[in-house]
Amino acid sequence: MREALRGLTTRGRSFLAAAVAAAISALILGEKDLLRVAVLLGVLPLLAALYVGRSRYKLACSRSLEPHRVPVGASSRVVLRLQNMSRLPTGTLLLEDRLPYALGSRPRVVLERLGAHQASSVAYTVRADVRGRYEVGPLVIRLTDPFGLCELTRAFPSVDPLTVIPQVAPLPSVRLAGEYAGTGESRARSVAVHGEDDAATREYRRGDDLRRVHWKSTARTGELMVRREEQPWESRATVVLDTRAFAHRGEGPTASFEWAVSAVASIAVHLRQAGYKLRLVSDSGIDASANDAGGEGLLLDYLADVRLTQRGDVATLVERVRQRSDGGLVIALLGTLTTAEADLLAGLRGNGATCIAFLVDSSTWLNLTPQAREEANHAHGAAALALMQSGWRVVGVEHGSKLPALWPQAARGSQGFAWRAVLAETVAGGVR
Repeated sequence: MREALRGLTTRGRSFLAAAVAAAISALILGEKDLLRVAVLLGVLPLLAALYVGRSRYKLACSRSLEPHRVPVGASSRVVLRLQNMSRLPTGTLLLEDRLPYALGSRPRVVLERLGAHQASSVAYTVRADVRGRYEVGPLVIRLTDPFGLCELTRAFPSVDPLTVIPQVAPLPSVRLAGEYAGTGESRARSVAVHGEDDAATREYRRGDDLRRVHWKSTARTGELMVRREEQPWESRATVVLDTRAFAHRGEGPTASFEWAVSAVASIAVHLRQAGYKLRLVSDSGIDASANDAGGEGLLLDYLADVRLTQRGDVATLVERVRQRSDGGLVIALLGTLTTAEADLLAGLRGNGATCIAFLVDSSTWLNLTPQAREEANHAHGAAALALMQSGWRVVGVEHGSKLPALWPQAARGSQGFAWRAVLAETVAGGVR
């Protein structure tokens, strides 16, 4: 009851003040009718507080998000279901669901009345333009009486998570040479066709099962040849994300880092759907694999949380990738590089790996003077040339580039004479 009295609104407190004033006046003037009015004015707020106080612990609430994982810029529908568990009807209810600032303003809904054991549902939508994990809730309910004399607040402690993942762009299907890797008696090699029964042969050894004899190879070589005992060849890919803060420019959803994160998500989903065994590595500590049914969602959840790091460096990134490197594809989303850092990345070319770099020219996210622009272009060209000389395929990325348009370049076996000519001219111009 004390808490209910503390919930009296300004109107309710005014009624009590008026009751006190009327009672004092009635005693001074000897007016019994005025005293009756004073009693009525004083009883109304007390009855309202009693009414609201009795019903405040007899409500149940549930919340559902549809869906609970959304890409940046998409909306999620939040459904609130409120049920009156008591035999008495409630008064007017004001619902307010608490939201983080990034999800917009707090929705407020008024329910006029809930009858005995009656339930009602309300829905609203939220939208986020920034990646991350957010908590929707808790729900705050303000209970009021029909006269607005008393208002009590009740907060349901439950919250529901909403994960905002990067945007995933559909990519065209292209053939990526060097995508296969395997283990067994032979080293990793390029495979021209897809399939798990890619037989390799060796000379017959005493004790070999004759059912493993490969007759075509035997006829061709003139010696008895048998199939090797190999594990199936499989598509493997490692996607690398550069999270060094000084390698990216721009702020907010349009920053170069957000472009890179969205590109990583798009590439990871594309390769996962193509049947690759996928691994995601960054210099901020992420090292995750997606080889089961829920692996794609797990990677996207990781990317929802990834942030720029001030302590990242290319040497650490290379070391993380090489810890579990087993050939296949290495696709890296890289920010600004120096030639020395590009030389460090040459270490990923071992073990038969095919390395593809999407080299983000983060300086194009800035408005530079002509001289500064020329210097930035020269540094970017030198880093790209160093990567190509170490055997990487390089795809240049500038502000406004679209990944679906750039993706086919990743499949080209050669770097392209135009790329080489431009880079050579850039480097030569810097030497002069």
